[in-house]
Amino acid sequence: MFITQEDNLAYERDGYVLKENAFSSEEVAAMLRDVESGGRGAQAHGMEDESGKAAKLAIWGELGDDIWAAASTSPRIVNSMRALMGEEIAFLHGKVMQKEARTGGAWEWHQDYGYWYGDNFAFPRMASAFVALDEATIENGCLQVLRGSHKLGRLEHGQVGNQAGADEARIRKLEAIFERVHCTMKPGAVLFFHCNLLHASAANESDKPRRTFIVCYNALGNPQLSERKSSEQRPCPVGSDDAILKFA
Repeated sequence: MFITQEDNLAYERDGYVLKENAFSSEEVAAMLRDVESGGRGAQAHGMEDESGKAAKLAIWGELGDDIWAAASTSPRIVNSMRALMGEEIAFLHGKVMQKEARTGGAWEWHQDYGYWYGDNFAFPRMASAFVALDEATIENGCLQVLRGSHKLGRLEHGQVGNQAGADEARIRKLEAIFERVHCTMKPGAVLFFHCNLLHASAANESDKPRRTFIVCYNALGNPQLSERKSSEQRPCPVGSDDAILKFA
């Protein structure tokens, strides 16, 4: 997998780019086994939406010696993110999100920088790689984005359930300006998206779970204006292309 000139143009224009088959079925199966066997990807807490339904989120801020570090340092991800952001990057955090069948909650409209601005990052030079571990469909609450909304800059965020969300009245007006895209994805696909891209997802109304691995990066030259640093202060390592299967 590699980033083309068209991918870079799409990222700048739309705020995201989707790459199919970034991870093989064997690699996806290995990551799901970690979740199902109680590994780090399963150490989750519930994040309630406005209706009270909860999506489960496991999150960590360091690269360990496990399958998630192997995925986070995969050259397919790291080098693609460098190409899209146009600069050296540092690992910020990894997370596994689970929406259980019928009960998994929604994620309200927000920008990731709406969260990260509060962590005192100076600039929105940050991005995420969103990896589908199960098929993502409209029925199970796939990611939705407002195409091109990253160009708005940072919006004010408030509390919605126990999530941070953008102002709902403002979102309704913005939906008349920007195209809403349902990002349906096959397992192993990855969506790279800008930290100011407005995105959300509905509750899981299907009979199957929807699980996702998300790894987030900060520009190495983007200062965090606080003494306590939550982003690594080194270039993100680039591992071997077969590292994930060593944990299979």
